[in-house]
Amino acid sequence: MVERRRATMDSETLPILRINVVKFLIQSAHDLEVPPIVKYSALSLFADRFYSSISGFTSSNDSRYWLLQPITESNLQLFALVSLWISSKLHTSHPLSIKLLKAFGDTMIKEQHFMTRDFLDAEVIFMRILNFEIGTANITFIFLEELLNHFKEVAKVGELVNWEACMDVMDLLYEREETSVFYGSPCSLAAAILVASYLITVPVQEWEFPIVPWVTLWQLKIEKSQTPRGYS
Repeated sequence: MVERRRATMDSETLPILRINVVKFLIQSAHDLEVPPIVKYSALSLFADRFYSSISGFTSSNDSRYWLLQPITESNLQLFALVSLWISSKLHTSHPLSIKLLKAFGDTMIKEQHFMTRDFLDAEVIFMRILNFEIGTANITFIFLEELLNHFKEVAKVGELVNWEACMDVMDLLYEREETSVFYGSPCSLAAAILVASYLITVPVQEWEFPIVPWVTLWQLKIEKSQTPRGYS
């Protein structure tokens, strides 16, 4: 790792970094042209789980976590790219290559230059912090996709809900750290996103469908039918 400039971060300044790094992840997903499932799985792994777990490593002397000692914005950008890399392995038959990520990081991460070995080490650290639990069956994106498809089946007005608007709302919530509050109930967040997108994109004169009661009923059915999923 070639270091150009390093600003040390402590646990009190970590929340300030979050919005910048999440925006970096979202922009990177766009630039790398990954499918939405890869993007939102990466956001869930990084923003909902990894980021909330690293404050304890700011003063750690464990050499296994050397890329978090100290925690810097550029190091977090590296882990954001690693989350996309892991997610692409989970969800695509042709995952992002380390060569591509290395070249992308050289261009986009301004303060430090990471070597291929750094990406490999960062992947191990990322997995270790998540206790190697990287399943993404629970994420909000999957519930939202399921909910919108079901909505289109039961009401013609469902066709008027803009899917891009749904994802824009979800991006905004991630940037503002609102998703962490709902991490334990992704179907609740999916329901809220659908209602917001409905109000944003469906013409007022088409607001005849009882969207709020309907998504509430859907949510109750989902929660009733579920056993605790953990991170599967």
